[in-house]
Amino acid sequence: MKRRPRRSIPATLTAIVLLAACALVAVVAIQMLLGETPWIRYDTVAGTLHDLRWSDVATAVIGAVAVLLGLILVLAAVLPGRLTVLPLRGDLDSGASRRSYRSTLRAAAATVDGVSSATVKLKSRKVSAKVSTGRATTDGLAEAVRGAITHRLDQIDPALRPAVKVKVRSARSAS
Repeated sequence: MKRRPRRSIPATLTAIVLLAACALVAVVAIQMLLGETPWIRYDTVAGTLHDLRWSDVATAVIGAVAVLLGLILVLAAVLPGRLTVLPLRGDLDSGASRRSYRSTLRAAAATVDGVSSATVKLKSRKVSAKVSTGRATTDGLAEAVRGAITHRLDQIDPALRPAVKVKVRSARSAS
């Protein structure tokens, strides 16, 4: 089970831009049908476009902007996003949400004796834990936290086993 985020933001932005363009064209067409002065005159637009040359700077800039927007939309549609549900190993097609996966690992790190707070970041193949302690000496604390996270990973049994990296911060300095 691999769920990826929906592409709702690029789709929404594209829909809003196209809706605005269609509404503008419809308003101008209705104004022309009713004999009103349109917001954008067809003669002005046609004359401006007719006067442009392919070698003009304005044509190159407009073309570059159009190509850039097109590439951004294609990349947003094609490139995979960050997994929202991380696959688990087993016979059943199962997974865990990123939020629950991270909070479970953070709870495992926080239960180690001497840890006052813990934060966990999930990367594609790495789990980074930063723990704070009130102890003056942090000898063995990183290994204990790594062991607790590794034990919890054994219980969760993810399909792709991440490497565990632990950084310990001490509130006090050893003097």
